[in-house]
Amino acid sequence: MAEMTRIVVLGAGFGGLEAMLGLERRLPGEPGVELTLVSEQNYFLFTPLLPQVVSCYIEPRHIVQSLRDIRRQRAFGFLRARATALDLARRQVQLDTGLLPYDYLVLALGSTTDFFGTAGAAEHCFSLKGLEEAVALRDHLLDLFEHADHEPDTARKRDLLTLVVVGGGYTGVELVAELRDLVYRHIVPRYRGINAGDARLVLLEAADNILLGVDPALARRARQKLAREGIEVRIRAKVTRVTPEGVEVNEREQIRAGAVIWTAGVRANPLAESLPAAKDRSGRLIVTSQLELSGFPGVFAIGDNAVVEKSAPEQSPRIAPVALAQGRVVAENIARAMKGETLEPFEFEPAGMLVSLGMNDAVIQVMGLKFAGYFAWLAWNAIHLLKLVGLKKQLQVALDWSLATIFPRDTSLIRRPQRCRLCQANRSQPPGIS
Repeated sequence: MAEMTRIVVLGAGFGGLEAMLGLERRLPGEPGVELTLVSEQNYFLFTPLLPQVVSCYIEPRHIVQSLRDIRRQRAFGFLRARATALDLARRQVQLDTGLLPYDYLVLALGSTTDFFGTAGAAEHCFSLKGLEEAVALRDHLLDLFEHADHEPDTARKRDLLTLVVVGGGYTGVELVAELRDLVYRHIVPRYRGINAGDARLVLLEAADNILLGVDPALARRARQKLAREGIEVRIRAKVTRVTPEGVEVNEREQIRAGAVIWTAGVRANPLAESLPAAKDRSGRLIVTSQLELSGFPGVFAIGDNAVVEKSAPEQSPRIAPVALAQGRVVAENIARAMKGETLEPFEFEPAGMLVSLGMNDAVIQVMGLKFAGYFAWLAWNAIHLLKLVGLKKQLQVALDWSLATIFPRDTSLIRRPQRCRLCQANRSQPPGIS
């Protein structure tokens, strides 16, 4: 019997799934080829819509698609397991279920939150990297609203309803805009003990402006819109410490808050960082222009785990379109390598940018066109809807959006959240009832 060629893809995010589907297309029914996709979760998560899960705009399960439903009759195998170590010399992956040998390996493990060594940030901040984190944050916010609704102390109520988002990038801006919609469109009209003036939304950005990398005119327009909506946008505001009660800014100002949400940075997956290979300062593996790990033939890295050597920063931004494009190139290069052909280089041409500013507003730059407002918001919705995997998920999210314009958002608590420090503070009098 001919020797089996084993191709393993670690990670089922945008890049990993695209790589596996690309391999399936390029090696259809190839005898002697074994394709294996490994992921801790048994679903693909559409991360761009996580802020809308937090704001109760869409249902959490509507932005995940079962990997087995995606696979259907395709030939590749799926293994739900966690990779714990990599032995590049022996060409094998240590999983929590055992050893998995490979001939070609694709590292698409995604990223983790980078707190930049900020004291207390890892312990006291919420992050927004996965579905569980989004649901935990959603329920924490709802718990804050429930406590604030019957809090008799005005100052304590204001603290509970102060929500701080750290990081003025795409995720931070979209999240704070969604929180604004949740608080003022839904919470204030339905919670009798909460007035519009009780809530405070703060966006902190350490750089000189928000949405770095976005067209300056659009970034300025976004900042002005957030400010008009009552959101405090603070630039040159570096978070230097986080406590259970709030944040310290620029080593002098204290902001008491019911929730601090960190969207300021990401690091490569710890497993990728552990490899004996060159990395950048955020732990990303430095790969060749063909996305191969130098010194380790047949090992490729893509997405948030990788940065192309000697490339301009815009060639390796941590966004889904880059991971998708890299997934396609890796699939092509593995197929070429198996045939002894020359590998093709990766080149990324940004197609544009889309940033939602909440209900009925967005800023968009696509194919040289720049526009903002309601029609940009419609375009943002349409583009994201089309990128969802599967007609079922597209219909579910579209229905969520449609129902949200007619009916109230579902603010039922899904899980029992941990009581925040501010909620646990002793009261001198029993709470009122609203």
